[in-house]
Amino acid sequence: MRRGGSCAVCADSEPAYTAGVTASDIPLFPLNTVLFPAGVLELRVFERRYLDLVRDCTRNGAGFGVCLILHGREAGEPAVPAAVGTLAHIVDFYTSDDGLLGIRADGGARFRVTHTRVRDNGLVHGDAHFWPDEPVVPLPPEQVLLATILERLLERMGGAHARAARHRYDDASWVGFRLAEALPLENRERQHLLQMTDPLERLAQLMHYLPRFQRA
Repeated sequence: MRRGGSCAVCADSEPAYTAGVTASDIPLFPLNTVLFPAGVLELRVFERRYLDLVRDCTRNGAGFGVCLILHGREAGEPAVPAAVGTLAHIVDFYTSDDGLLGIRADGGARFRVTHTRVRDNGLVHGDAHFWPDEPVVPLPPEQVLLATILERLLERMGGAHARAARHRYDDASWVGFRLAEALPLENRERQHLLQMTDPLERLAQLMHYLPRFQRA
């Protein structure tokens, strides 16, 4: 195993409420995408290091960390991941049209990685401090528009969240994460939203982005 260094630290500072959370060693899958809690991720897997990751996670019932790539590429040399990511749990397998292994994974808890190392097969592992789930906060009346926009987007896009129970649209955290997935944001913007720890502040940031997508 080759030793690595600290992973790239993103702009947001460590939230105070994560102090004392136990660290875990997890495999990391750096990607050009941001996975949110309760989000859905579909991947085609072909590199040996990630086939090993899928095998080990399936055998042990464990998850793997998804982090946005800050520098580098998904394939080839190990990329530099963002410090804050989301744990993914494999829920399904399939064979894609080109014969590659496909997996479907659901997003779980967020975490911050304080140190990374690269194994001999090129797989990055990190010391991850997991964040607690955000509290359920009702959607404020002045931000109900966001829930309406989200519902229309999900109706058009389909998928599992399009069948979400009505009460989910009153959960500020759930609405914020789903809108962050559905709106055509840049990855750096999604990463910023992932790192925010106040669901109402996240909604306020999304309100700030909205004029960009309004039709003239």
